[in-house]
Amino acid sequence: MKINFRKLVLNGLYKEAIFYYTKLHSTNAIPITFYFDYPSIFKACKKLNLVSTGVQIHTHVIKTGFSSDVFIATSVTDMYMKSGFFKGGANMFNEMTHRNIASVNSVISGLSQNGYFSESLLVFKNVGIGGFKPNSVTLASVLPACGRLKNGLEIHGLAVKFGVEMDIYVATSLLTMYFNCKELVSGFKVFKLIEDKSVVSYNALLSGFVQNGLPVFALKFFKEMRQVLEESPSIATLVSVLSACSDALNLRFGKQVHCLVLKCKVGSDVMVGTTLVDMYSKSGCWKDAYDIFKEMGDCRNLMTWNSMISGMMSNGKCEMAAKLFEQLELIGLEPDSSSWNSMISGFSRLEKGIEAFRFFNRMQLAGIAPSLQSVTSLLSACSVLYALQSGREIHAHTIRTAIEADQFISTSLIDMYMKCGFTSWARKVFGRGERSEDPVIWNAMISGYGINGKHDSAQEIFELMLKEGVIPNSCTFVGILSACSHTGNVAKGWELFRTMNGNFGLKPNSEHFGCMVDLLGRDGRLDEAWNLIQEISEPSSSVYASLLGACRLHLNADLGEEIVVRLLELEPGDPSPFVILSNIYAEQGRWKDVERIRDIMSDKGLRKLPGCSSIEVTENSTYRVTNVKNNLMSLVIRDSSNVIASSPLNPSPSYRKSSRKENVIEAGDTSSFHVGYLKEESA
Repeated sequence: MKINFRKLVLNGLYKEAIFYYTKLHSTNAIPITFYFDYPSIFKACKKLNLVSTGVQIHTHVIKTGFSSDVFIATSVTDMYMKSGFFKGGANMFNEMTHRNIASVNSVISGLSQNGYFSESLLVFKNVGIGGFKPNSVTLASVLPACGRLKNGLEIHGLAVKFGVEMDIYVATSLLTMYFNCKELVSGFKVFKLIEDKSVVSYNALLSGFVQNGLPVFALKFFKEMRQVLEESPSIATLVSVLSACSDALNLRFGKQVHCLVLKCKVGSDVMVGTTLVDMYSKSGCWKDAYDIFKEMGDCRNLMTWNSMISGMMSNGKCEMAAKLFEQLELIGLEPDSSSWNSMISGFSRLEKGIEAFRFFNRMQLAGIAPSLQSVTSLLSACSVLYALQSGREIHAHTIRTAIEADQFISTSLIDMYMKCGFTSWARKVFGRGERSEDPVIWNAMISGYGINGKHDSAQEIFELMLKEGVIPNSCTFVGILSACSHTGNVAKGWELFRTMNGNFGLKPNSEHFGCMVDLLGRDGRLDEAWNLIQEISEPSSSVYASLLGACRLHLNADLGEEIVVRLLELEPGDPSPFVILSNIYAEQGRWKDVERIRDIMSDKGLRKLPGCSSIEVTENSTYRVTNVKNNLMSLVIRDSSNVIASSPLNPSPSYRKSSRKENVIEAGDTSSFHVGYLKEESA
């Protein structure tokens, strides 16, 4: 039986090639018949990542005496290197008595593809020592290893010297290298110089735009590709374009690409299906994403499940996300770090801190080390729960694992301490953390001091920020303008407001106008604040609410009535404007108007919402003060030992899932409440 292994491999029938080889070998076929087929057979093993099968076939080669052949030895080396079996590849390469540039290329590309960039560059530098002249394949193989622009420019210079810079593989690798080094202009120039553009070169361009946060350009050049090329888009093309649709939140374009996926009959591909799930989830169409997820059936891998779980969380469907997570083990998949992070960060983002801690404890029991993302998510949960003790334990973990200085960790720690009221600890973290040109950590300090009433300290941080050459962004000015508002520094506030656009090129948005309105309102300049609101194209309800609060402070009922009318147009179901206006009338002794407002609220079915707040009293409990019927103050004792008592970084195996108990103590009854200690009454 004569089998054309080369043709099978060229057509992508790798499993069939291995099957026929095994069958022929079992029939004791004459070894010489495989001489010209071994390179194709090893390529099939490489494509299927069947290292063990490749090792067995390698022993057959050694027994037949073909291992000294340079072509077969090169194919063995290439198979080992591309499959990640570097020891076998290195041994095979070292045992070769005769080498050629192809064998050197296999080592360079194998190291480069598996992330061993410095080793790949080292082998490339020794090519000349071995007496070999680099060819286009050599240059294309080493370019992905150029993490620094300097190395890439040197390789580009060699390509020009050898006259292969316009070779399709070299040019595409140059394009990718420049985009990886953030040199988008240089990369695009290379793309324009490619005469015979192909799907591969367009794929490199589209992927580069997506990776550099320019999804709109990726969509633009995908349209161009469809117009100038007769070739159908590859799976890599569709994945890049769908990712661009996700990032650009362009659902309409994404649906068109989905139709193209169905037309090309590649919807069953796991990468395409996973990207579709991600695209629909990020566009808010979680039902469509879930339908695609179910249609994929057995094609789904762990990445697909993670994408669906993350999508459910981002759309607020935490219960469905939890059900999907529990199904992972039932189908034989083990949650990885990304799976756990999706659950922890999702619950934290939805302000469900207790659930976030529960999954964090489960993750540790499963032996998964906390990642930066999970730690920052837990710190956010501590901020929401005001769980200082847990936050301190997480801080201790960051010190032990030497990640405290990371900017994201430092910022999260600062935010947690600020929201828990410990500004001095936040300042210590700020002093030890990494500072870059990104103003995010400075913003955390400025806004943190603001919410704690330390506005002079906020001003100090802002001035230090400018002194160190850090350029403030929009969030910075929200924080510092808010500080000016609370200190009543109108002159400084106006100065900062004007310098936003003049000095930093930042156009004030609704939040900045709101801060200025609040600043002017607190100072009694209500008419000036009202005129400033007229400059906003679409004033938000928060801006009007800020000025209404100033009207309450200065008892300006006429302007208050005008603002209430505007607020009713924006938020007709909010009773707060009526309550504030009623309070203004009451302060002025206009009791008939107070009664009229109450009648309006009654007719509209509006009721004043009770206020509540939570703080940590001991490391085992929190209490919440809230209004109940008949306006009596109640103290709600909440057992939070599930979160606080068990260390989040040293979880107790007896972690309970029981529901929280609450006891209500009427105002004046202190039999169960003591300072620093909360005693739970039996049910």
